[in-house]
Amino acid sequence: MVNKHYPPEFKAEAVALYRSRPGTTIASIADDLGVNRETLRSWVRLDDQRRGEIPRPVGGVRPQPASTVEEENAELRRRVRELEEERDILRKAARYFAGGDALVNRFQFVADHQQRYGVKRLCRILNIARSSFYYWKATAADRAARDAADADLAARIRLVHARHDGTYGAPRVTAELHESGHQVNHKKVARVMRRYRIQGLRLRRRVQTTIADPAAQRAPDLIGRDFTAPALNRRYVGDITYLPVGERGFLYLATVIDLHSRRLAGWAIADHMRTDLVIDALAAAERTRGSLAGAIMHTDHGAQYTSKAFAAACTTAGVRQSMSKVGSSADNALAESFNATFKRETLQGRRAFTDEREARLASFRWLHRYNTVRRHSRLGQQSPVTYENNIRIR
Repeated sequence: MVNKHYPPEFKAEAVALYRSRPGTTIASIADDLGVNRETLRSWVRLDDQRRGEIPRPVGGVRPQPASTVEEENAELRRRVRELEEERDILRKAARYFAGGDALVNRFQFVADHQQRYGVKRLCRILNIARSSFYYWKATAADRAARDAADADLAARIRLVHARHDGTYGAPRVTAELHESGHQVNHKKVARVMRRYRIQGLRLRRRVQTTIADPAAQRAPDLIGRDFTAPALNRRYVGDITYLPVGERGFLYLATVIDLHSRRLAGWAIADHMRTDLVIDALAAAERTRGSLAGAIMHTDHGAQYTSKAFAAACTTAGVRQSMSKVGSSADNALAESFNATFKRETLQGRRAFTDEREARLASFRWLHRYNTVRRHSRLGQQSPVTYENNIRIR
């Protein structure tokens, strides 16, 4: 059943998700999030008014003379021609953006097409400053010399890299170059390696989200690897996973999943793994269901779940705690599988999200889409919300 009362944070995130995806429609975003299309449209209108982008109508509209109408029609036709030409320019420019430095590619496109369209117009369409373009042209000779020097250094780096089976990163490559008599700054070596995509062997850091507290009391295993439930709101599994952001940053996602419908009943995202994170996810599930009284909450033995604060939250909600064995991921396999699917489908092969905003919006969209749109093989290829609505009708 779709929630009719949406908190301000949900409305703001929904509008932000719509604005972050150029070319999408309100209908598709509303369907992904499981909200009424007109409801989302009204949120967008209110946000437009707050931004001052939609002027409020004042007074009536007076009829205009025929000559004025003809002039306006001519102006509209002229503007349509301009927009069509600008669309063609952007299509041509898109071929320049396949790789490399995006700004340099824009400059190069302007240089190649300035005779036909003019520098001023091209810079406006591509959203670059004319002064920057002219500076780029004026420094072409210096840039060519620097590129030649970088290419020479890259060749030296590749020799060192190959000699050591591709395992050396910038610090060791710099030391090898110094020893061979080529004095170069390690920052320049790192920059050239990035530019020419020369990478040393780097072990991927594994992020541990289950940190046990040996002194904590653990609940018995009430699930026993039976990840089913006879009805809704009887059994839940919870877990924490990490979201890689940028080079070294992380966000953390706590989830609460109903074992009968596989619905993500509650979730929370934060930049920490404190107990508040899992309590917030449990509270979100309680809001979704109205009550969790009598339900089982199965988790791993992480310190967040064995804490007194989480136990108190479960007691208040009427939830019985259940915990997997120490060091056995199979005892919470459903949550582990959910986390793997979530990261695979949001990152789509990338190592990390670009920044925190992208991570939060991508997660917001996927987690709601998981409930309202994404088909589940265990539910007869229905989404969890559709499945729940259908069993309520029976």
